[in-house]
Amino acid sequence: MIIVEATAVTPEGRITPADLGIWKDEHINGLNQIVSFIHRHGSIAGIQLAHAGRKASCAVPVDGGKQLTDNQGGWQTIAPSEIPFLEGDRIPESLTKEGILKVIERFKAAAGRALIAGFKVVEIHSAHGYLLQEFLSPISNHRTDEYGGSFENRTRLLREVVGAVKSVWPTENPLFVRISSIEWTDGGWTIEESVKLAYVLKDMGVDLMDCSSGGNVHNAKVPAGPGFQVPFSEAIRKTGILTGTVGFITKPVQAESILQEDKADLVLLGRELLRNPYFPLTAAKELGEDTAWPVQYLRSK
Repeated sequence: MIIVEATAVTPEGRITPADLGIWKDEHINGLNQIVSFIHRHGSIAGIQLAHAGRKASCAVPVDGGKQLTDNQGGWQTIAPSEIPFLEGDRIPESLTKEGILKVIERFKAAAGRALIAGFKVVEIHSAHGYLLQEFLSPISNHRTDEYGGSFENRTRLLREVVGAVKSVWPTENPLFVRISSIEWTDGGWTIEESVKLAYVLKDMGVDLMDCSSGGNVHNAKVPAGPGFQVPFSEAIRKTGILTGTVGFITKPVQAESILQEDKADLVLLGRELLRNPYFPLTAAKELGEDTAWPVQYLRSK
């Protein structure tokens, strides 16, 4: 499977002006070209639906990644509360109830476009400090209405987005939700809450939870290292929901052992595939598995 990453459901939900979007019907044909290419070569195309919330309106990473001013082409950001991600960032607008309903509708519409474009998997991005996680976290969500305070209230928007997406997404097509399993910060979202959320999402018909971490607190002390997020996937998997794990997984044997030891049902690779797009071929060879090489490469097998 190849997942098209962080595709914005609204123009204001882009992390940067260079982000891919799925907020209008004109995007469908271009996305279908990607899907058709992936499917033609025997893989499965998925797409990650995202809204960056208060972390939107930033320069592309190669240009520093800092939040853009209006004069630099930036735009007003939104969030559960008027709390910026970084000191000096623009103050995000706190979403009204009407604004929340619009966000839910935009995720639903984006899922419908993903289906028309031919994607077989949708992943709702509720991690890394973006809008849906901002609502989950008591650090970024200081609301006093039905979308803030208790666990039930802070998870309400995500549950409503899941429900809206499911209303247009076929049950036979997998639905994933990516979360930050822990925030690595006192007073933040915890692994215990992630486990509790897993029971809720499983009952709602979510097929898999993609278990990442962090991203909502800029100075969190994250002990990053090989497989450091695997324990989150393993803990959440005990609820009975399928899980995926991600983060510093760079070796075929490492990835295979995670699966064989029942610590996750799916291993997701990001930066390692950017470094080495031939990873699937080299992994198959290292693990002694036969695989279908592109005909142009058979002489190098």
